[in-house]
Amino acid sequence: MISSSQQRRLYVSLGLLGFCLAFLLLLPWKFTAVQASIGVSSTANITLNSGTVNLLEKGRNLYHRGNFTEAANIWQMAAEEYQNKRDQPNQILSLSYLSLVQKELNQFYKAEQSVKKALELLQQTKHKTNPIIWAQVLNTQASLQLHMGKPQIALENWQKAQRYYEKARDKQGSLGSQINQAQALQSLGFYRRSRQQLEEINQQLMVIPDSHIKVSGLRSLGVTLQLIGLSQESQDILLESLKTAKRINADAEITSILQTLGQAAVYLKDPDTALSYFEQAEKAANTSQEKLQARLRRFKLFVDYNVNDHAVGLAPQIWQQLQKLPPSHISLNNKINFITTLNKLENNTQNKSSRIIPIKDLGEVLAQTVQGAREIQDLRTEAYALKEWGKLYKSTNQLFEAQNLTQKSLNIARQLQAEDIVSQAAWQLGSLYKEQNHRTEAIATYREAVDALKAIRGDLVAVNPDVQLSFSESVEPVYRELVGLLLEKEPDQASLIEARNLIESLQITELDNFLREACLDKVEHIDTIDPTATVVYPIILPDRLAVIYSTAGQPLQYAVTRKPQAEVEETLNQLLASLSPISDAQERDHLSKQVYNWLVSPVENTQTFKSTKTLVFVLDGILRNIPMSALYDGQKYLIEKYAVTLSPGLQLIAANSLQSKNINAVVAGISEARNGFSPLPGVKSEVTKISHMLPSSSILLNSKLTESKLGEKMKNSPANVVHLATHGQFSSHLDQTFLLTWDEQINIKELSELLQNRQARNSKDIDLLVLSACDTAAGDKRAVLGLAGLAVKSGARSTIASLWPVKDEATVSLMTNFYRKLLQPGTNKAEALRQAQIDVVQKTKFKEPFFWSAFVLVGNWQ
Repeated sequence: MISSSQQRRLYVSLGLLGFCLAFLLLLPWKFTAVQASIGVSSTANITLNSGTVNLLEKGRNLYHRGNFTEAANIWQMAAEEYQNKRDQPNQILSLSYLSLVQKELNQFYKAEQSVKKALELLQQTKHKTNPIIWAQVLNTQASLQLHMGKPQIALENWQKAQRYYEKARDKQGSLGSQINQAQALQSLGFYRRSRQQLEEINQQLMVIPDSHIKVSGLRSLGVTLQLIGLSQESQDILLESLKTAKRINADAEITSILQTLGQAAVYLKDPDTALSYFEQAEKAANTSQEKLQARLRRFKLFVDYNVNDHAVGLAPQIWQQLQKLPPSHISLNNKINFITTLNKLENNTQNKSSRIIPIKDLGEVLAQTVQGAREIQDLRTEAYALKEWGKLYKSTNQLFEAQNLTQKSLNIARQLQAEDIVSQAAWQLGSLYKEQNHRTEAIATYREAVDALKAIRGDLVAVNPDVQLSFSESVEPVYRELVGLLLEKEPDQASLIEARNLIESLQITELDNFLREACLDKVEHIDTIDPTATVVYPIILPDRLAVIYSTAGQPLQYAVTRKPQAEVEETLNQLLASLSPISDAQERDHLSKQVYNWLVSPVENTQTFKSTKTLVFVLDGILRNIPMSALYDGQKYLIEKYAVTLSPGLQLIAANSLQSKNINAVVAGISEARNGFSPLPGVKSEVTKISHMLPSSSILLNSKLTESKLGEKMKNSPANVVHLATHGQFSSHLDQTFLLTWDEQINIKELSELLQNRQARNSKDIDLLVLSACDTAAGDKRAVLGLAGLAVKSGARSTIASLWPVKDEATVSLMTNFYRKLLQPGTNKAEALRQAQIDVVQKTKFKEPFFWSAFVLVGNWQ
């Protein structure tokens, strides 16, 4: 796997795409992003003396080889030497390079000081300095500003950099700065502007003649589209880059493009295509390093998809290649990552009696890696290697040695304030304490791991499935294992409160990860919203299903069902399948009652539920796929007893009560077949009836429901209710969660920008967003995450959506009844939905849960 330091560099370096000054730094197991401004062309128009050339070139060579500490030392020496010689242009260049490598070493304060000094020197020689140097320094500063959460200033500096590139007639640099600006626009929430800018860049690239500039530009554009979640568009652009490179025989570019395409296919869960690209990359490689990178990626792909025979055959070849590499940041991390993936392979294989590579040899290489990291003064890699060395000892049950090495790793990580490594080392140390039944020490170190993960919340949003610090492999388990420790035996109130808060934090972290940005900052607590609500936290643990119940003003309550996770999930899967109207009703009722007994029965007759009117579920894992309203106690559905809503946690956006006199609505839909989607004949009736019920409403039907017209309507109207009856899909992949308009599909972020693009005089938050014809992606067990993400990102206080398409007649009946109930005085959204669903059960032919339980309320129910 990739090291956490490499993962952080991928996130931090999003703004360093100025490719007049760029080179391609291939790192193991991740998308190959266009990296820092250290290219020979950056000095093409600058007169350099031989000493400058030697120092700058030596630093560049070290940087390319991954010897970051040595490169930093060389450029520091260069900056001092050129200061003594009063050679300001070269001093500026050295400081700019120094800032970039300090950033690679996570020395962000030093990086900021270096670029600040470079800018001060530029101001002193304002009219004499080559514009390329201005552009480079501004690029460096902007990337730091983006990392520090200052996207607006970063955007302005990249715009300045673009002007300097254009002054120097550097088309390549100008395009790179524009790509950087698109990244900053994304960070600012201007998703449509960002996408429009990227499309304009693509158009510019398409019309220029085939050249290395075009190849690099298309590849950089493709990488950027991938990083912001537009995977299909990314692939199309990368393929065009590949075709162009082949036409002009740009052999040096072909391998890196193929590797990037392979990693994009990995992200899209298309292993066959990924394998094909990695194989082509290895064949096209011009250097042994490039061949190794492609081979490492193939190895990891085989292991991740349990193609063990192929992985076993490849491992010794890679092992021999790795043995020959001299110490560098990249080569050392390659060795660590290979050993980590190899250990995963060993766990996958059935033959436990013999190892592919003896443990003794692996231990020796990790010891050499630690020593190599010390020699090149790479403390991060040393900490990472020590952690993996400790993990190796743990796998052989040598717990004392494992604990000693892991503690050393944690100490170095603390010293560096490298919270990403702290989180992983503390987690590993906590698990070692847990194995030795040292519960107090285990809890303390797990807490440190969680605190470290919270500290790097902003970095975790960039995580994707092929990096080490992935959500599913290195974030979620930390939280769950600590919760499991806290809920052992009979947990006291303090432990219950901490466990509840941890599950909430985990939910928010998962949404951050899905949306690739921090969310839920503007919130208030349920306790201040509704004292008649009980919040239910089911927690699926490996050996049990734990449930925490929270009611305002009362102690938390706790129930546990001792069942293995696999058995719990099998029951939930069976229940979900049984909701189909053609399934056996008795079997469905039996399964539904079983889940009801797990989640509701344990406290239903206690004081906790005495005054409860609303049940708020903070659902965990596969439970998100189950409509809670359809749970059955043997006589009644849950919805017949309580209003039911979903939430990411106790923290919600405050809501206003909706009454007929203060509702301004936009009611929109598409009833006709469009862009490959089937017609929805009932939508016309749905939109017409709802618009007649709401006193102040605007209609956008069929060809009128375009992205631009919806955006214009939201910008110029005081709408606080938005009802969209059109095809949509929820997925655990951001770029596969979308809503259909007449002219295109719009994703979550673009929709959120449309909904929140309000004029100041009409500024009014959306109280209710309704999506009445959506579906969850087939085969995606975490697809409902897309619904939660859309609910949060839309900025709406409450969202009602369907988990699957429902018969038109049933949808129209339920939706019109919902608004009719909502307009009655004293009826909140959850109660209105409850009554509308009960009406469908009791007064229509659509009694089966399939027809009414698909509609769920997420967020504030008031």
